[in-house]
Amino acid sequence: MAIAPLPPGPRPSPTARLRPAPCGFALQFEPKDRALPKIFLTVAATTALIATALTGQAIASTDTRAVLKTYADIAHATYEDALSTAMRLDEAVDSLIAAPSAETMAAAKAAWRAARIPYQQTEAYRFGNPIVDEWEGRVNAWPLDEGLIDYVDAGYGVESDDNGLYTANVVANTSLMINGSEVDASDITPEFLSGTLHEAGEIEANVATGYHAIEFLLWGQDLNGTGPGAGARAYTDYDPQNCTGGNCERRALYLAAAADLLVSDLEEMVANWAEDGAARQALANGPAKTGLAAMLTGIGSLSYGELAGERMKLGLLLHDPEEEHDCFSDNTHISHLYDAVGIRNVYAGRYARIDGSVVEGPSLSALVRETDAALDAELTAKLDTTVGAMQAIAEKAAAGEAYDQLIGEGNTAGNALVQAAIDALVDQTRSIERVVAGLELDVIAFEGSDSLDDPDAVFQ
Repeated sequence: MAIAPLPPGPRPSPTARLRPAPCGFALQFEPKDRALPKIFLTVAATTALIATALTGQAIASTDTRAVLKTYADIAHATYEDALSTAMRLDEAVDSLIAAPSAETMAAAKAAWRAARIPYQQTEAYRFGNPIVDEWEGRVNAWPLDEGLIDYVDAGYGVESDDNGLYTANVVANTSLMINGSEVDASDITPEFLSGTLHEAGEIEANVATGYHAIEFLLWGQDLNGTGPGAGARAYTDYDPQNCTGGNCERRALYLAAAADLLVSDLEEMVANWAEDGAARQALANGPAKTGLAAMLTGIGSLSYGELAGERMKLGLLLHDPEEEHDCFSDNTHISHLYDAVGIRNVYAGRYARIDGSVVEGPSLSALVRETDAALDAELTAKLDTTVGAMQAIAEKAAAGEAYDQLIGEGNTAGNALVQAAIDALVDQTRSIERVVAGLELDVIAFEGSDSLDDPDAVFQ
């Protein structure tokens, strides 16, 4: 797992909600680190905006519009790569369904893992771009009450005070009760999944679509806790002639529909970042500083509240594998690594495509360097440090110690490895704050997290 740091020297200038237990067992209690409240991360950043040491116009000769174009070009290319890998996943799913075997199941799982690499790099476009944030829940929502979709282990429980569809098991049932009304579930189609089942009853834990629904259908629950091993769904769950788990034909229909829907959802987002797309046009037609604020809001919020807090620190505090992002497949180390890479891509104005080509251009880094070269060097180094810390986690996983094991209680070395990555994310966010001040932008409210800001609240 080698994600090399960018070369040294000048950069190219070209709600509170209850969370379910998604990986096998219901939690004994519900921690309260649920919502990601918007916060002002430091008083220092706000003060710097008022009394910055910079004088004159902060944005110098680098063309800000060109920086925004690079940002949009990278978004378009990254979503295109996410789409192409999703299409390969869709094909692998079709092959599994047509000829269930250990080999076709393994190929589908490999295609899912490959699809996560470009998609995770797009997450830096969340938070600052409403068109992405409003769409994202369709493709990457987590955690999920997997009992909505298919059979689960007895340890999962049979009901939830918060979700009447906790064990609805649409694979096994042709009708459902949603908000007191009977719903026909006999025909499992992409339209049914997206229009009826996803977030049914207005409950966010009813995730019926996207990467994690597909992940569960390929791996099944991970019942190993913080011990070794991921989900172990048998390929015979898709073999009508040797069916395990029951309802193999309907399970196949669900998997096929979810894979088709992922492709169509990504096609939509690729179009949004094309030359005449809505997301690109929103940047092009708005004030330049608003576009820069969108860039920094995206990388700052992903870095701090979402990744360091919600996805990492919470699970480490609780030593709870249910808080792991790709929990069925034990692929969390890859998702975290490429989130960090995606943040760096946005700042450096450079994206390495899956075909080996590079998209690059005038960058946020160049813009910062013209007014404060030391700050650019500081943030650049911190981004590389974070990627390196994530690589260290990925290397541990490749050697056989998965992320859920690293956060296990009593795993001192593993906990320290994860904490080092969290610390690096928090540290780079402080420098992102300074960039906001240096570019004389309005105060930006990055996403926050109780696990970072008020850890005691997590246990109350």
